Amino acid sequence: MSELRWHPLLREWVGVANVRQHRPQLPQTWCPFCPGSGKVPDHYDVHLYPNDFAALGTDNAPFSPETGIFCTTGAQGYCDVVLYSPNHTLIPSQLPPEHWRKIVDLWTNRTAELFANDLIQLVYAFENTGIAIGVTMPHPHGQIYSFPFVPPLIQRELDGARAHYEANNKENLYLRLLDAELKDGRRIVASNDHFVAFVPFAARFPAEVQIYARRHVTALMDLSNDEKNALAQLIKIVRMKYDNLFGFAMPLMMVVRQRPAKGDHPYFLFHVEFLPIQRSATKLKYLAGVETGAGTFLNDTIAENKAAELRAAEPKT
Repeated sequence: MSELRWHPLLREWVGVANVRQHRPQLPQTWCPFCPGSGKVPDHYDVHLYPNDFAALGTDNAPFSPETGIFCTTGAQGYCDVVLYSPNHTLIPSQLPPEHWRKIVDLWTNRTAELFANDLIQLVYAFENTGIAIGVTMPHPHGQIYSFPFVPPLIQRELDGARAHYEANNKENLYLRLLDAELKDGRRIVASNDHFVAFVPFAARFPAEVQIYARRHVTALMDLSNDEKNALAQLIKIVRMKYDNLFGFAMPLMMVVRQRPAKGDHPYFLFHVEFLPIQRSATKLKYLAGVETGAGTFLNDTIAENKAAELRAAEPKT
């Protein structure tokens, strides 16, 4: 059983899931995500797999928002694994746009299911790639965590967007930022008719990239068929650019940002974030004392320079 413990000073929930100590660590001779393992279908393109070592689960005690010193509650929710491909050795940048579209569809369908669940407050799709990130299974995959609360960093972003919206005649801050980036141009990495990929002005990670929707949409279910195709194409392009930047698969986190499952959030904009930790071909960016202990990021790279490098890193199939 997992639980959530309230941190009264930071005012946030901390998950306690001792079962995760037993996760396999880069197994060499067997993979549960491969066809023939007995854990997954013998044939699949993409597949939603329940996490064997879930931090959140419906078998935990009910969640209560009540807080206080030494306060605990049940870690209810869902932890899904999104298997990108049956091919164990394929890296995400090698997936064609048509296959990324299947992943986008899986994200969308699962989000719609979870948004309808009274328990769920936020559906959070993400991917950890690379041993340097801490990946324990090398098979290409991502995850979807569904929380009974809105996690603190996401709530902080929502609060900032809402404050701007209320103070500026209902202007969407994300769309204002996108318009400013397009006019400036120096940090644009790639774009199509529906999405724009750029290195944000105040990037926290080296070569951080965000993909913004050009139209005001707030969740995966809002995307049209053409927008889903465009998103898949741009994810593919960005992934190839990353892996061509230094000539190897970039260790990174990919995060799908969408509105909370409950309430109205017109100040939000659907977007995808890429958070790499490779600051040069031979050096990693570690989140150490200042970032982890104080919460202030120090970026060793300049956004405009990294955007130019990524633009020049032409995708190769």
